[in-house]
Amino acid sequence: MIGSIIGDIVGSIYEYTPNNIKTKEFDLFSPKGSYTDDSILTVATADWLLHGGEIAHYYSRYGQKYPYPMGSYGERFFLWLVRTANNQDYSPYNSCGNGSAMRVGPVGWAFDTKEEVLTKARESAECTHNHPEGIKGAQATALAILMARQGADKKEIREELENLFGYDLHFTCDDIRETYTWGGTCQDTVPQAVVAFLDGVSFEDCIRNAISIGGDSDTLACITGSIAEAYYGVPSDIREKAMEYLPDELKEIVTEFERKYSSRTSRK
Repeated sequence: MIGSIIGDIVGSIYEYTPNNIKTKEFDLFSPKGSYTDDSILTVATADWLLHGGEIAHYYSRYGQKYPYPMGSYGERFFLWLVRTANNQDYSPYNSCGNGSAMRVGPVGWAFDTKEEVLTKARESAECTHNHPEGIKGAQATALAILMARQGADKKEIREELENLFGYDLHFTCDDIRETYTWGGTCQDTVPQAVVAFLDGVSFEDCIRNAISIGGDSDTLACITGSIAEAYYGVPSDIREKAMEYLPDELKEIVTEFERKYSSRTSRK
């Protein structure tokens, strides 16, 4: 799950059109960077998988505790946080936003079958993002992680996501870099994030690909990083640097999750 957090932190200063960088040449970690809602809710997902209970309660609790991260929450999710705090109404709001995909990374590590991963990814999404595209984005991301850590090659991952979810993944980052703009939905973010992984030659290169196309940079890189971690692993120096940005409570969940699940890979 640390791959998600790394992508989020690296992308945090490049989010939105005025800040998009459109190049792979940049300092990986900036002193101005920070974890955002992407990391917070990814950790919430991990906490849920470790300790059980209702997933919506975790998202609400973490959102209340960390209300103003850099980048902030989407408007509809923020209103959901207000609603859950005031009257305990946890009903979803039919979102297809990319928040369901950015926070799902731990699901791809916690289960070993396609059926389990798709079921739990749906559960993690539909408590808020119960639009079909919101569910699909979470499922596609989690399945890519499962396949990557179980030894599938990139051709197999591409074909499975295209066949199962109907995504067109036959383009490259170079093809879209000059024209891609903001995409806040799963359908406008998940395919691009997957392609950033498919185009990469290392974990770091995948993250740089995601940042370089612009748009919702922290979320793109968060999704890309979640898959790239499962495929390439994460260099120890990059992991250690990212952990420096996190408060102790989030570090503790990351560490606990890694102790339980990080060995569940057959990729060498």
